[in-house]
Amino acid sequence: MFAKLIPVDKGREIVITRDVTVVGRKQGSCDVVIEHPSISKLHCIVTKTDGLLFVRDLGSTNGTKVNGQRILRGAILPGDELAFAKVKFKVHLGPDNPDFVRATEQTEMIGAQDMLIESSEFELVDEEEMISLLDDDDD
Repeated sequence: MFAKLIPVDKGREIVITRDVTVVGRKQGSCDVVIEHPSISKLHCIVTKTDGLLFVRDLGSTNGTKVNGQRILRGAILPGDELAFAKVKFKVHLGPDNPDFVRATEQTEMIGAQDMLIESSEFELVDEEEMISLLDDDDD
């Protein structure tokens, strides 16, 4: 899997080549060094496994965010915005040969409003009826 972080503002692209990548300011300890005062010495770890990226904050002062939400750990999807403190990147994931990816391919994002379920789709049952339904499953 090919994974890279594309800077939102200015800076350089970061290609994630290792299965476990340490991100921070400290030369010699970090695989990816970002020289920005808001980045902690050991800021976070990015893990590449089974075609996915995961991030885990290492107790950084200014935090790690995915799509604007501060996280301690989480999965990263293609097109997500990943921020190490104030330094923001767009996530690109694809096959090892990025030439095979069409520009229109992306993860479909479903908003919270698309996941709402009408309460009329459910039927409330009382305790006795629930016990009866559970007992029927034992037959």
